[in-house]
Amino acid sequence: MAKRLSDKQKEQLTQEFINGKNINDIVDEFCSTKLTISRYLKKNLGEKTYQGLIDKSKISKGLLIGSEKSSIEKKNLLTKKVSKRDISHEEANKITSLDDESDFTFNEFVEVAPLNYEIDNITQKDLSSIPLSDIDFPKVVFMIVDNKIELQTKLLNDYPDWQFLSKEELKRTTIEIFYDLKIAKRSCSKEQKVIKVPNTDVFRIVAPLLISRGITRIVSSNTLISL
Repeated sequence: MAKRLSDKQKEQLTQEFINGKNINDIVDEFCSTKLTISRYLKKNLGEKTYQGLIDKSKISKGLLIGSEKSSIEKKNLLTKKVSKRDISHEEANKITSLDDESDFTFNEFVEVAPLNYEIDNITQKDLSSIPLSDIDFPKVVFMIVDNKIELQTKLLNDYPDWQFLSKEELKRTTIEIFYDLKIAKRSCSKEQKVIKVPNTDVFRIVAPLLISRGITRIVSSNTLISL
């Protein structure tokens, strides 16, 4: 199970990523998931900066063939906040050269090693949820209920960490579980209480009932579970 990252660890992994460390190595170093690491980096650095560092890493390691590399270099040059007439003669020539290259047909075939691409298309990120059958729950979890012991449900849209999902996915009704009692209590209001769930198999048992009530997702600290 991926552990929650501290603020110090987040600062450290961000600096390592900026310095050129591969995101897969960062995942291994911090015992986290690729989804969690990439989501934090995009949030902290911004989508454009994150993607720019990914592209730079691929170019420096020779993972791109000529046409892909030229396309990225062209994009980086054209997005500078200056017009072509204000840039240096050398850069202007480079842009022209790249324009010509884009129409060039390669006659040579280059074998490229399989790449471990992360799924970045937002419409595909509904795949972020993990089936309930694949989850290895801890022995005990905690939940928040109201004074009548009614489950507190939320829309997935109410969770900032999952805003990258599609609009349809964000309309799903969820319940939330906590692995840490202190965190659960901090999220509990005066009109609510924290209850202990000593047998986590109960989620698999009551899954059909939850679905019948329109609840199709369980949210935990860094995992989205589909019923």
